[in-house]
Amino acid sequence: MLISKLLRATLFPILLAFSLLPTWVMANALEGIRVWPSPDETRVVIDLKSEADYSYFTLSSPERLVVDLKQTTLTTKLPINVTDSPVIKKIRKSSPPEKTTSRLVFELKKKASPQLFKLAPTPGGQYGHRLVIDIPHDASSQSSTSSSQASSSSSSSVSRDASQLLGSAEIVVAIDAGHGGEDPGSIGPTKKYEKHATLAVSKKVADQLNAVPGMKAVLTRRGDYFVNLNKRSEIARKNKAHLLVSIHADAFHSPKPRGGSVFVLNTRRANTEIARWVENHEAQSQLLGGAGEVLAKNTNDKNISQTLLDLQFSHSQKEGYKVATKILGEMKRQGIYLHKREPVNASLAVLKSPDIPSVLVETGFISNPSEERLLFQRSHQDKLASSLSKAIVQYFEANPPEGTLFANRGKAIKHKVSKGESLSVIAKKYGTSTSAIKQANKLKSNSIRIGQVLTIPGGKIQIAVPEISNPVETRRITHVVQSGEYLGLIASRYKVSVANIKRENKLKSDTLKLGQKLQITVSMKDQPVRKHKVKRGEFLGKIASQYNISVSSLREANNLRSDSLAVGQVLIIPNN
Repeated sequence: MLISKLLRATLFPILLAFSLLPTWVMANALEGIRVWPSPDETRVVIDLKSEADYSYFTLSSPERLVVDLKQTTLTTKLPINVTDSPVIKKIRKSSPPEKTTSRLVFELKKKASPQLFKLAPTPGGQYGHRLVIDIPHDASSQSSTSSSQASSSSSSSVSRDASQLLGSAEIVVAIDAGHGGEDPGSIGPTKKYEKHATLAVSKKVADQLNAVPGMKAVLTRRGDYFVNLNKRSEIARKNKAHLLVSIHADAFHSPKPRGGSVFVLNTRRANTEIARWVENHEAQSQLLGGAGEVLAKNTNDKNISQTLLDLQFSHSQKEGYKVATKILGEMKRQGIYLHKREPVNASLAVLKSPDIPSVLVETGFISNPSEERLLFQRSHQDKLASSLSKAIVQYFEANPPEGTLFANRGKAIKHKVSKGESLSVIAKKYGTSTSAIKQANKLKSNSIRIGQVLTIPGGKIQIAVPEISNPVETRRITHVVQSGEYLGLIASRYKVSVANIKRENKLKSDTLKLGQKLQITVSMKDQPVRKHKVKRGEFLGKIASQYNISVSSLREANNLRSDSLAVGQVLIIPNN
């Protein structure tokens, strides 16, 4: 009896430990798989409960990548069919080498050289532990990228092409839409993502610059995918960009800050609390994307290398400051509220291209409810894009790079005819007329041949950013305070916040006076419903013209099947 009691006392803790062992061993869990194709590679992000313990190998005929996650259970649905990646067909599970391991199989469309690395949780708790798999679309892209990077770093000047020798080279501006893909950037009060606003504005800036004779815009990303912070500068360098403009939307732990800012590189320290916040945010993006070293040392003589870098940095910082000042001035002229009227210093990876002047534009605070709304309005995005485009054009008008069309305004320029070009196409490119080109070259007809060198007459080439007209999405109205009205009631009527009304009218308290006039910026769709009572002699066209709307929108708002109206009939007047 005593022996059995002793055995039970001894065996119970051991059995208990064994019963708990599987739970302890399988401590990690695969919580989700996200696939983000980009033009150069497809990134797969595996979300895990804790740090990954993994191994991998590749198989051929057919091509596969096999990843073993040790001590890990699967809690996500598989298989995943991937339709938008040039390299991955399917992600599925397979029989593991041991019970405590989860095996993932990536069925590939072609041979690839995957890169795997772990990412720690982000400081803000946005993401936990992750295993990232980058699969290049071209198996040789990794080696070619590294070799091109080495050659670009070792060469201090770019060789001239024919267009530069002819004095007709384009000014290239790299437009960088911040964040993207797995990195949403800052998130607004209504859960709108910074990455979507930055891409929309960036595309508009690119379109406007491309419409300017002698300018060409290059986007670092064209869709919703992540681009490594250092690769953004590489894209600019590869395209021989004269300027890099990175577009973002600011955020803060308080919803109060608002307005635009422009950041320039200062390697010592940030000079405002907001700048420090932005630096921390970029550090989080580095964790989201796994950014590596900013600069590669490609020369044996470190002293010479450092001296050259210092000189290039000094020049880039000075020119970046000029661009930033122009952008702030143009934003102010177009009525965009500024958080800071002078360029702000910050040490940010995307600004650290020693050979390319760079600026980072914060278009507003997405953490501010009213600015979050503005950042997603087409009309406000157009205003932002126009400000940036005009400022960039103004900067290059004052500082034209050698060999470019901007530098040769007023001088005769030589143009070599390429395949598909006509006189009208060439005239548009240089901002002149076909008759002026014909006269300068003594042409009797519009016929030209490939390889023919034309003289483009001198004179003032008109360089202006085209205006883009979109429907106005906001309107500033005047409200006269009536008896019994208070701020909360008025704000509710116009679907705006009390804080916005107070800020727009510089009110220090909530007290209103009878007959007081308030300026309120309202969304067109949120304006109070307007009604019109049809009078004798009125018809749809006349009423539409009176309210500056279209006849079709008037018909649609009132469900009219014909244009016939009755005297006294009440019509709803739409706000857009």
